[in-house]
Amino acid sequence: MSSKPFDWKATPGLSTLSWVVYLFLYAPLLVIIIYSFNAGRQATLWEGFSLDWYAKVFHNRDIGIALSNSLIVAVAAMILSTMLAVTAALGLRHARAGGGGQITLGLILMPLVVPEIVVAVATLVFFSGIGLKLGLGNLIIAHTVFCVPFAYLPIQARLTDMGSAVEDAARDLYSNEWQVFRRVTLPLLLPAILSGAMLAFASSLDDFLISMLLADAGQTTLPVYIYGMLRLGVSPEINAVSTLLLASSVVIVLVALRMQGMTKRKS
Repeated sequence: MSSKPFDWKATPGLSTLSWVVYLFLYAPLLVIIIYSFNAGRQATLWEGFSLDWYAKVFHNRDIGIALSNSLIVAVAAMILSTMLAVTAALGLRHARAGGGGQITLGLILMPLVVPEIVVAVATLVFFSGIGLKLGLGNLIIAHTVFCVPFAYLPIQARLTDMGSAVEDAARDLYSNEWQVFRRVTLPLLLPAILSGAMLAFASSLDDFLISMLLADAGQTTLPVYIYGMLRLGVSPEINAVSTLLLASSVVIVLVALRMQGMTKRKS
C-alpha cells in the first residue's frame, strides 16, 4: 500500500486560508513598523514620515539601561544554556531509550511544554523560598533554565544526523576521547552550537513574563520597560523601540537558520 504526499494545491481554498492566517498574525507587526516612522505624536494617526522617534530612542537613558540589562542577561544565559545543552546532548547521545535518559530529556524540554507563566511563578516562589537575592543573577539563572531547550534541540538534531562513523574512525586511528571531541565532534557540531546559542539569545532577549516577575528595581529589561511605557499610552516611541527589538530578533533567528542550513550541508 503506497502513500502519496499530500497535495496542498489540490485542496480548494487552503492557500487562501493560509494567507488570511498569515495576514492576521503579522499585519499588527507591520502596522507597528509603519507607524514607528510617524512624524506626529499620535500612534495611529499618520502625519508624515520622520526618524525623530528613533533619535529619541537612542538618546533615552532609561531605554539604554534597560537594553544593557537585557544584553547582560541574554549573553550570560546564552553562554550558560549552550554549555549545558552541549553537555546534555553528548551525555544523552548514547543513553538507552528508556529509564533515566527519557526522564532527563523530559526535564530538559519541559520549559517548552509548560506555560511560561507557570515557569515564572514557580521560579519566583523557589527563589523566595530559599532567599536567593543575586540581582541580575536571579534573572540569569531563570533565563538559563528557560533557554536550555532552545540551545539543545539544534545540537541534538546535529548529533543524530552526524552518526558515529567519523568518530569511530578517529578512535581506530588511536585518538583518545578528548582528541576525538576536540578535532572531530566539536568542529562538526560548531554550526549547530552557534545556531542553538543564537536561538537561546533571542529567547532571553525577548522574554517578558519571567523578567516581569523576577526583576527587582533598577534591573528592568527592555521588554518590561516597553510594557511600562504602554501604561502611559501607545506612542511612536514605543513603536520605534518595538521595531528595533523585532528587527534584532528576526536577524538573530535568520542567522540561526542559516547556521542550521550549514549544518545540513555538512551532513
